[in-house]
Amino acid sequence: MSKIKIIAATGCPTGIAHTFMAAEALKIAAKKLGVEIKVETHGQVGIENALTKEEIREADGVIIAADKDVNADRFIGKPVVDVPVAKGIRDAETLISTIIEGKAKVYKPSSKQQADTENEEASQSGASIGRSIYKHLMNGVSHMLPFVVGGGVLIALSFLFGIHSANPDHESFNPTAKLLKDVGGLGFQLMVPILAAYIAESIAKRPGLVAGFIGGMIASTGGAGFLGGIVAGFLAGYVIVLLSKLFSKMSKSLEGLKAIFLFPVLGILLTGALMTLFVEPMTVINEGMMSFLADFQNANPIILGLIVGTMSAFDMGGPINKAAYVTGTALLAEGNLYFMAGVSAACITPPLVTAFAVVLFKKYFNQSERNAGVVNFILGSTHITEGAIPFAAKNPIVVIPILMVASSVSAILTYTFNVQVPAPHGGFLVLPVVTGAFKWVLAILIGSLVGAVAYGYSRKFSAQNNQVPQSEKISA
Repeated sequence: MSKIKIIAATGCPTGIAHTFMAAEALKIAAKKLGVEIKVETHGQVGIENALTKEEIREADGVIIAADKDVNADRFIGKPVVDVPVAKGIRDAETLISTIIEGKAKVYKPSSKQQADTENEEASQSGASIGRSIYKHLMNGVSHMLPFVVGGGVLIALSFLFGIHSANPDHESFNPTAKLLKDVGGLGFQLMVPILAAYIAESIAKRPGLVAGFIGGMIASTGGAGFLGGIVAGFLAGYVIVLLSKLFSKMSKSLEGLKAIFLFPVLGILLTGALMTLFVEPMTVINEGMMSFLADFQNANPIILGLIVGTMSAFDMGGPINKAAYVTGTALLAEGNLYFMAGVSAACITPPLVTAFAVVLFKKYFNQSERNAGVVNFILGSTHITEGAIPFAAKNPIVVIPILMVASSVSAILTYTFNVQVPAPHGGFLVLPVVTGAFKWVLAILIGSLVGAVAYGYSRKFSAQNNQVPQSEKISA
């Protein structure tokens, strides 16, 4: 009997940790179940270990563990299991078993004519409408992040020469500072158009890209900001989907005309006209939200820190964590460097909690956990929250609340200290450009140690009462 062949594609919005953790979990589970598997990863550097047409054709089933577009229409006609990337980490064996047992649904487009432009109906893969919307949004966010990170750090570096060093009319003017600020500013200016373009691309493939970019430019130049970019992206995507339906009866010989002429011209026209109507009310909403959060940040740092910390640690890279993260990124692009500082602190804390816990309470952790804990010093310091997931997964009812408290402490102290962080990622690597760097590190260490002590004592209590969770007994 020939070995079952499974292929998989994994991807998360940031493309840093979840993507590769899911890939590794699937490989381990496949080896355990005696299945041959190849996993294609959609990370921040692009597609790695790409699947070939022959591999797709020969595969007995496909696993998509992703929160972004992974070009799923390649798998039409194959049995497909489509789940969030976090499920690929937690339930890899279950996903593979679904393929083995023949329970996976055959992946189909909603109609033959829409195969090239629409692949999002819930019935196609069991995905909910909400998850489809989330995947489209995260596809935009994942492509936008490098612009924000690169632009933000360059602008922050320009301030090292002096707060007014990029101004030619100021006595502290420095040409290098001006270059850094100008180039970094271009990265920030492209953030909203890129976000909108890749939301639309996720919905309507390449035809949506052009309309989305133009809609994003209108949102950006009109002051509608990040929220306007989201609206522009979805609007452009569904405009192209609508156009594809309207022109579905055209002769196949005119397919090229649709792609190169009709979709770009009509897509830009319709998206531009609609965004021109929406940009003013979206600008009012955007400015109101920024003002509210700024006032809230100054008046209630404790409540804000509690909210941000709880959201960031609840699912560690999942939708709730990303909601806080994306909000921080949006505010960062608007010039608010305080909010992101709290979000970053809250995201850095969970892995450091586990790292300090295995050091301070060494005898209550097995060798594999100690090794993972030490690695989490590196993951936490570089803003990779997902390093705490293996610890939380073993006893989520106890561990996740501890992590939420720890992250909240870090965020509250960060807001209280008025720390400013100019980049949405990088962790301690961006310390040279952090305003109040020592206070920021101190806030994170305090929150992490509070969590580590609580986590350590919970393990001690479990061990003393012989209440170690079954999953921990197995791993031990």
